[in-house]
Amino acid sequence: MDRRTFLQTALPAAAQAPAPSRPNVLLFCTDQQRFDTIRALGNPHIRTPNLDRLVSEGVAFSNAYCQTPICTPSRASYMTGCYASTLHVNRNGNQFFPPEHTPKLMSRILKGAGYDCGLVGKFHLSSGAQRIEPRVDDGFRLFEWSHAPRADWPVEQQAYLRWLRNKGVEWKTAYRARQLPGYPTEYNAGIAAKDHEVSWCTESALSWLSGGLRAPWFIHVNTYAPHPPFHPPPEFLERMNPSSLPLPLWGPREMENQAPFARVDFQSKPRDPSTYPSRHMKAAYYAQIEFIDDRLGRVLDRLEATGQRDNTLIVFTTDHGETMGDHGYNHKGCRFYEGLSHVPLIFSWPAKFRKGLRSPALVELTDILPTLLDALELPVPAYMHGKSLYRIATGQANASKHREFVRAEYHDVLDLPDHTHANMLRNERFKLVHYHGHPSGELYDLEKDPREFQNLWAEPRHQSLRLDLTQQLFDAVMLATDSGQARIAGS
Repeated sequence: MDRRTFLQTALPAAAQAPAPSRPNVLLFCTDQQRFDTIRALGNPHIRTPNLDRLVSEGVAFSNAYCQTPICTPSRASYMTGCYASTLHVNRNGNQFFPPEHTPKLMSRILKGAGYDCGLVGKFHLSSGAQRIEPRVDDGFRLFEWSHAPRADWPVEQQAYLRWLRNKGVEWKTAYRARQLPGYPTEYNAGIAAKDHEVSWCTESALSWLSGGLRAPWFIHVNTYAPHPPFHPPPEFLERMNPSSLPLPLWGPREMENQAPFARVDFQSKPRDPSTYPSRHMKAAYYAQIEFIDDRLGRVLDRLEATGQRDNTLIVFTTDHGETMGDHGYNHKGCRFYEGLSHVPLIFSWPAKFRKGLRSPALVELTDILPTLLDALELPVPAYMHGKSLYRIATGQANASKHREFVRAEYHDVLDLPDHTHANMLRNERFKLVHYHGHPSGELYDLEKDPREFQNLWAEPRHQSLRLDLTQQLFDAVMLATDSGQARIAGS
């Protein structure tokens, strides 16, 4: 029996018959959204009434972490419940998603359980920024794909651009059609809300909710926003007041602190946020999230109007965060600051899940798929690294405890000179980061230093702690290592 055949026969989904009581599933995933971008969870500078509504109607995990702080490997992780390194999906721009792992995809498992599946927006399990993403055996019957909202390839290859063309809109002329005074070009208004990629995503979902998919259904909505470029619809940017927003995090010795990591792969170099329009950047970023929130509200309203809300399990999350000027950095790469690795995660299922529960437990995005399988009364395969949150969500377990620690990894993800490899471990108090092959690393006491200004890595009195955490991290990495081919005979 070859490995692919073994994996397919070992997976339980195909043998499962749909149960009438199984809920519909809506997975709404944004791109590059920080953990601290929801008003109900503590940010007074942003308006997110519909995300606040989900928080009040469900379970919000305030300490959720992605498994790679960049797109493709993170998406592979939450779609399979496995660390990306065990799937051999470590980079952005991969040639393909390994076919032997397609049976592990959430959508394949749900299709095997009788779900009608549809995807709209990004998928990004392999290349997508410079060329069309090759389709895999993913389980989606409806597949409306688009990557970045820009014309990198012919219109026929992107569903979003076809949608615009059918409306008589030419993307290049519609984008950034109305600039707002006082904003720099790089953080200014973009395409109108009615023509935006987020509107296309949610309108597709709305059509499927009204009969495009058969129940039980699974809808995976993937907006490209709030990913750069930070060009929200003008009608949302004009509501913002940049001067009211706090500056990004910047410590008194920040440049000195960042010097040991100058070679580590990242999409930007450190700079003092007071030397460029960082508040305007944050305003444009927040405006994109407020726009996403507005369109999410239309989906929630349609679920209620069609009588599907009570029996629809909604998951809201993102693939990773955004440094947003913190510690001098913009965008993403091989760092594990809270703004980049700490992400929003909300579950809501009115028929069964607790309402208004806020869990401080440490959780990972790998935990999403096991939670869904538990909720759908499907077996959770032993190969998954994720741990189900179902008992917390239903009030059967202590909401403050789930994992002893969370882990994230980075393995030569971007096409940058250092080809950096790194691993992060974060427990309830401390965060440790090893940059493999580099002399320096990071160690933070998040209880005393939640903004991560004081790196304790080299301090003599913390060497014993660093050693203990390093041992724990090493064990975690090795215990999750891909064991290779299936054993078919004894020794």
